[in-house]
Amino acid sequence: MFQNYSFTAADRLMRYVQIDTQSDPLSSTHPSSDKQKNLSQLLAQELQQMGIADAHMDEWGYVYATIPANTNKQVPVICFCSHVDTAPDASGTNVKPLLHKKYQGQDIVLPDDTTQVLKKSNLPYLQKLVGQDIITASGNTLLGSDDKAGVAEIMDAALFLTTHPEVKHGTIKLLFTPDEEVGRGTSKLDLKKLGAQFGYTLDGGERGSLEDETFSADGVQIVIHGVITHPGYAKGKLVNALKVASEILTALPKDQLSPETTEKREGFMHPIRVDGIAEKCTIDFIIRDFVTAGLKEKEDYLKSAVEKIMLDYPTASFEFKVSEQYRNMKEILDQHPQVVQYAREAIERSGLEVKTESIRGGTDGSRLSFMGLPCPNLFAGMQAIHSKLEFISVQDMNKAVETIVNLACIWEEKAM
Repeated sequence: MFQNYSFTAADRLMRYVQIDTQSDPLSSTHPSSDKQKNLSQLLAQELQQMGIADAHMDEWGYVYATIPANTNKQVPVICFCSHVDTAPDASGTNVKPLLHKKYQGQDIVLPDDTTQVLKKSNLPYLQKLVGQDIITASGNTLLGSDDKAGVAEIMDAALFLTTHPEVKHGTIKLLFTPDEEVGRGTSKLDLKKLGAQFGYTLDGGERGSLEDETFSADGVQIVIHGVITHPGYAKGKLVNALKVASEILTALPKDQLSPETTEKREGFMHPIRVDGIAEKCTIDFIIRDFVTAGLKEKEDYLKSAVEKIMLDYPTASFEFKVSEQYRNMKEILDQHPQVVQYAREAIERSGLEVKTESIRGGTDGSRLSFMGLPCPNLFAGMQAIHSKLEFISVQDMNKAVETIVNLACIWEEKAM
């Protein structure tokens, strides 16, 4: 089916990453950075050029598009989704993508910062890419393949389907979202407008990976209200909220319950931001566990630790605010086993071994599943994400395109 097809995913990625779409966790706007719309608008235009007439970007920066069915069967409507924004962890401005053809296993020194070196000893997935073509950034920025690789692969699959009418499929919806990296990727999504019954995000790593389980996630904000007075006359009166916050952070376990001390199915409590002055200080945490009930256990543990410290400061006070972020998608996907089973079959048809994994994180699919769109996560190929060493294989990207098309075919084949 793909023998004479010239894949476009890699070329698209190298164009898309040059558009800065970094989201802003401190912004309250939607999207959190207006520049995300620059890519979204381009995607809508390119889809229209493929003949997808309803492709458009809405006021919030979401791109919706429909590839009409070309079969008489009653096929469930499926959606493929990726996010346009890149992470705040490293710069996404002036990204210079580099193509390293026929990688032979050598260290890859990035030219704009020669201290940034891709080595097989630190990045073992490189060992699987010998002979393949690899895309990196130039050393000063992240690449942005998370998740512009998924975007590019969906766009390439859309091109394939629109130019190969002999490949039968049901109605397919395409969705590109902003703000996934700051946890607001579905906040303004109109599911009724989308009109899909099942979905797949393209936001995973190693080729062949299929992720049907994520962390469940909460956010916790601790606000310390100190007692402020003139420091020259503060004896016995002043309670410095900054110092109280430092005691709370110091009290966190050193050998457990943190990202740096956990792996596999172990959850954690992770402080991500401290902000304040002597009078008032705020600590933001993310809480993660594969078992939803484990979130409250960790939150109770953290609250008890804070309460114990605050006993030493009876004139001060604190607030402990818990907010739900997302839940483990497996709770929903287990109710719709065909969604994952068809994905498994599609990956195998693409000539790959399926690697079913649990994500130590979340995707838009986590929220989409609980909003009514069961949505596992498929591989897109990106590696070392959120860093200046980010890289991706062109061949892995092409396999992701094949998997998308195969999925569309399988849903049509299984329909009555």
